[in-house]
Amino acid sequence: MAEQIYDVIIIGAGPAGLTAALYCGRYRMRTLLLEKMVVGGQILLSASIENFPGFPQGVVTAELIERMKKQIENLNIFEKNAEATGINIKQHEGYPLFTVNTTEGDFQAYSLIIATGAHWKRLGVPGEQRFIGKGVSFCGTCDAPLFRKKEICVVGGGDKAIEEAIFLSGYASKVTVIHRRATLRAIEILQEQAKAKPNISFIFNSVVTEIKGDNTLEGVYIRSLNTEEKTFISCQGVFIFIGIQPNTEFLKGIIDLDDSGFVKVNSRKQTSCAGIFACGDCIEKHLYQVITACAEGAEAAHSAHNYILHQHRK
Repeated sequence: MAEQIYDVIIIGAGPAGLTAALYCGRYRMRTLLLEKMVVGGQILLSASIENFPGFPQGVVTAELIERMKKQIENLNIFEKNAEATGINIKQHEGYPLFTVNTTEGDFQAYSLIIATGAHWKRLGVPGEQRFIGKGVSFCGTCDAPLFRKKEICVVGGGDKAIEEAIFLSGYASKVTVIHRRATLRAIEILQEQAKAKPNISFIFNSVVTEIKGDNTLEGVYIRSLNTEEKTFISCQGVFIFIGIQPNTEFLKGIIDLDDSGFVKVNSRKQTSCAGIFACGDCIEKHLYQVITACAEGAEAAHSAHNYILHQHRK
């Protein structure tokens, strides 16, 4: 029996990959969805989402992902729990044929959609992992309403950290920005806006060494890089913005990545390699939200479908 060749393999089953699977399934494409961990991706680190259209009271993140999974159940999508480790390309009947190497074997397709997402860089301090989704967050836009009238800390000093601090100041009673350097790295206009907020304060030349709490998050210990003095700051939330890392290591040399490792795509979510498309948090963009990931997943699927039709494979 000949080895199965799929029309498309979608690598990653977060919101972008699940949406791409939904559209590919409805296009009646032979589709394989690969996910190395848990279906849903990084967004599961947020307990709920309050800005997804159609849910005026917000929605529990796990529930939203479960609904997305159910929506593709009857579309004949093949699913495999496997991590992609490499991609090989060869010609087959005059067209590119992609082989995806995974921890569970090799799989072949005429097109690929990369939806591997990214992960927020962690502090790597005691208490961080324990309180993720229970006070520790990596998304102010997602979780700000959960911290109305509460005191929070924002860790970081770049554009993202200061943008989020400004946004969070509209909800929290007090926002303390903790930055390891002597000055912020954010652009000047963001610094001016943040410093103009009466409930935003700054602690420079300091790092978080521990996130404390019993049943709930109670605060953070910080260490001065100048004096080595340790201080405890009381807060109910810690938002960490020290950078984001795309999950694209296995794509080096296959498609064009920017200096930070994000996949370069055009408006149709096409990469530098014909037949490979990308969407979600692994691509070069400005807004990392579930709603944008879903839109990009739909665009990538539409482009993959057009590509397959053009190759006369349907």
